[in-house]
Amino acid sequence: MPILNVKLSAPAATSVAQVAQTLTRLTQEILRKDPNLTAVAIDVVPAEQWFIAGESLAQAGLASFWLDIVVVDGTNTKDEKAAYVAGVFAAMSALLGPLHPESYVLVREVKADAYGYGGLTQEQRYVERKMKAA
Repeated sequence: MPILNVKLSAPAATSVAQVAQTLTRLTQEILRKDPNLTAVAIDVVPAEQWFIAGESLAQAGLASFWLDIVVVDGTNTKDEKAAYVAGVFAAMSALLGPLHPESYVLVREVKADAYGYGGLTQEQRYVERKMKAA
């Protein structure tokens, strides 16, 4: 049930649907998240409006992205998160073209009792599953 918020700046030919599909797949494969519960929101920023060290991406001739993914605290290991950061960077480079090294991935972990969907927290879902199993 992660939510992925993505900002990207890349050539006009970039397919945001392909970005969403790729990130959903990587989130499933590396972080073990259910793709049926994975939401992706993408904002495209013109290269002339994305600046790094005072230079626009248009001037640099590079693409960039910022991915902020929210997951439940403790559901992924440090190694999984490191593999995810590396995998996302490689995949985004393949999709967007040459990336500025200042392209970011943030795996944000939040407490299960403070995060949820469909009107229930993840903590409530966990407790309900445990009670059904008992």
